[in-house]
Amino acid sequence: MIIDCHCHAGKGDGLTGPWDTSAPLRDFMRWSRRAGIDRTNLFAAFHTDYAVANRQVAAIVAANPTLFYGFAMIDPRNDAGRVEDLVRVAVRRYGFRGIKVHRIQSGITREVCETAARWSLPILYDVAGAVSQIELLAGEYPNINFIIPHLGSFSDDWRAQLALIDHLVRHPNIFADTSAVRRFDLLLTAVRRAGPRKFLFGSDGPWTHPGVELEKIKALAHELKLSHADRQLILGKNFLRLIRPTRRNNPPIGPKRLSAAAPAGRSRFSP
Repeated sequence: MIIDCHCHAGKGDGLTGPWDTSAPLRDFMRWSRRAGIDRTNLFAAFHTDYAVANRQVAAIVAANPTLFYGFAMIDPRNDAGRVEDLVRVAVRRYGFRGIKVHRIQSGITREVCETAARWSLPILYDVAGAVSQIELLAGEYPNINFIIPHLGSFSDDWRAQLALIDHLVRHPNIFADTSAVRRFDLLLTAVRRAGPRKFLFGSDGPWTHPGVELEKIKALAHELKLSHADRQLILGKNFLRLIRPTRRNNPPIGPKRLSAAAPAGRSRFSP
C-alpha cells in the first residue's frame, strides 16, 4: 500500500496565498490514482478557526473513509486553552490520527505536546527551518513521535535539511517526510545515514504532483538498492506504524453524519 502522508484540503480564510485560500483535491486525486497511490492523509489549509477547518476536512474523509486519513490542524497560539477540546473532537468524532502544526503560524507548545501524548498521537510539525528546536522536543517528549516535513525546510534551506539528518540519526522519536524536497543528494544522504524506518512518503499536495514526488522515492530506492521491504516502509508502513497507537487507544465513538457534504454537481474531492 502506498500512502501519501502530507496533503492539505478545504478552504482557508486568509486569502494571502494558496496555503490559506483553497486546497482543492479534484485534480490532485486524479493524479494520485494514476500514480498508484492508495491512500492520502489530509489536513486543513491555513485558517483562523481550526474547529471550522478541521470539520471541512472531516467531511471529506467521512465521504471516502477507505481513501483518506485525517490529521487535526492546530494553531498553538490562537487555539491556546482549547487544544484538548479540538483534539478530542478530531479523534473521537472524526477518527483523525494525528496533529499538524506549522511554525509559520505559531510555534509548538507544551499544551499541544501534552495533548498529543495523552491521545497517543504523532505530530507532523513543520519547523520551517528552525531545526534546533527538534533537540528540545525530542528530549522533553520522548514518548511523542514527531514527523518533520520537507526534511526540515520547504524553502530548500540546505543547512537546515543537513542539520535534520543528525536529529534523525540520534533521536528514535524523530521522523521526516519527503514532500517537496528538491535536493535529491540530501535526501540520499539522509536515508543512507538514518535508514528507511525514519522516512515517510509525502507530496505536500494539492499544489504538487504526487506522481512526481513518488518518482523521487523510486529513484531513491534504485540508487540505494533498497529492498522491497525497505521501500514499503517509506511508502506506507512507517506511517501506519506511527498512527497505530491512536487506532488502538482512542477509536472513534461511532459513525457520525457530517453536515458539510459536497454540494450536488461538484466533485466529492472538492472542499
